[in-house]
Amino acid sequence: MQLEHGTPLPLTLGNKQHGQMSRMSDLPDNGKWHEEGDAKGHPMVPATPRDVVHIRVGSFMLVFLFAFAVLGIIARAPVMTGVAIVLGIATVVDIVLAVRRQKLRQNGEAG
Repeated sequence: MQLEHGTPLPLTLGNKQHGQMSRMSDLPDNGKWHEEGDAKGHPMVPATPRDVVHIRVGSFMLVFLFAFAVLGIIARAPVMTGVAIVLGIATVVDIVLAVRRQKLRQNGEAG
């Protein structure tokens, strides 16, 4: 690949020329995690789509569970408050486990 003026791009996915890198994965790992980028340059972290869904849906649910807990307190409905608090705690635990799985993941596809 070349730019309009004929100069080669520094990062290409095709054949490498001398001194060019094809991807971040060509760099030495040295046992440390490094952030890769996609073709558009957006950062990619090693995560599965399942972990991303757990984090995003869980955080969305926490907003509503908090609202139900507050409504239960205002309406003096201890059962509704208790259910909302228990589900909120379970959601927080699920988010923490998803983040831990994401951080412990060493290789694989980036989502």
